[in-house]
Amino acid sequence: MRLPPPPLPSPILLGFSGGLDSTALLHLLAADAGVRKRGLRALHVHHGLHPQADLWAAHCLRACEALGVPLEIVRVEVDLGAGLGIEGAARAARHAAFAAALGEGEILALAHHRDDQAETFLLRALRGAGSDGLAAMRPWRRYAGGWLWRPLLDLPRTALQDHAASQNLHWIDDPSNASPHFDRNFLRNAVLPLLRQRWPDAAGSFARSAALCAQANELLEAEDAAALAAARRAAHTLEVQPLQALPAARRARVLRRWIADLRLPPLPGNGIARIEHDLLASRHDANACFDWQGARVRRWRGLLHADVLPAPLPADWQQAWDGRTALVMPGGERLQLVGAAHFDAPLRVHARRGGERIVLPGRRHSHALKHVLQDAGMPPWQRARLPLLSAADGTLLAAGDQIVSARMAAWLAAHGARLRLCAPE
Repeated sequence: MRLPPPPLPSPILLGFSGGLDSTALLHLLAADAGVRKRGLRALHVHHGLHPQADLWAAHCLRACEALGVPLEIVRVEVDLGAGLGIEGAARAARHAAFAAALGEGEILALAHHRDDQAETFLLRALRGAGSDGLAAMRPWRRYAGGWLWRPLLDLPRTALQDHAASQNLHWIDDPSNASPHFDRNFLRNAVLPLLRQRWPDAAGSFARSAALCAQANELLEAEDAAALAAARRAAHTLEVQPLQALPAARRARVLRRWIADLRLPPLPGNGIARIEHDLLASRHDANACFDWQGARVRRWRGLLHADVLPAPLPADWQQAWDGRTALVMPGGERLQLVGAAHFDAPLRVHARRGGERIVLPGRRHSHALKHVLQDAGMPPWQRARLPLLSAADGTLLAAGDQIVSARMAAWLAAHGARLRLCAPE
């Protein structure tokens, strides 16, 4: 058995579980002189969910050492409270480890095969997926800072079993793969064998259907990208009016692509309907929102805004700051003084409490900060996290890095400096 050549001549990182599939792929990659020359290494994710997990990691280390392939073992914490189930939470932890380890332009190789593709197609069909979801797993796509490659996707599992037997390979049998409590196992061990009794090539047919969905999806993606670009005001912001002008089916695809581009959790099954009803059909001056899995889409002033769900600054939070180093706020944002070494005297940085007033450049009288922020078009959720800078005498000098008082503006201009508020790293 030979592998197809990787689409790019880049180093390869193999996701190695030690099971039959990844063991066969490890053997095939290690036997390829070209792959060896460009660079081959493996990564084993230690989930810590099984009593034999340490033994499995040791097995993987021996298997890689026997072939001269460097192996990294990464221990992860599986978030069982994330609402994804054990399978989903373990998968999320595993992919987070892969993404963190993948070098720029490097290829992550995974050992999914045709039977895996059939299971994925069925699972997504049972969850009511559209053509995007039914396209199932792609043989090649962008991933983290590099690429994801599935070179075995056209091969049935029996071909891998035959190769492993012919090469006298040894692998791990995870007993949890036999548990009918997991959806994928139920399809693999109960449903697909029954379907094969009537339709012997059922898995192949499902995989071909997934490939056809992928082809159809490619034709749609170019128009989706154009429609998204026409509606996009900024990375996290879309204009409502161009969205409303789209056909409903196209609008749904554009919204899903936007959420995916922002790397937010996928919208739930009712997500598009909720956005349509609660946000797009609301009044133009409404401040409607839809939350899911720690993310939020809001409508405000004719725009949709999507991002992770932020918490407001604690009302009692405050900190002295002299500007010498960046001030790290609760939540990870960083406030910096750029262009000057430090302030003449330390300032007090604190949360909004209401009633603040500020004297703007070119004005003689103070204005309510609330009205200044509204006039500046700052969304309410950003105001809730806005750090205020006050002098020792209590005078409000700045709100974040966009609203500065006359006094602060004069000081910054005299020192060739500016304030900068950065998102969490």
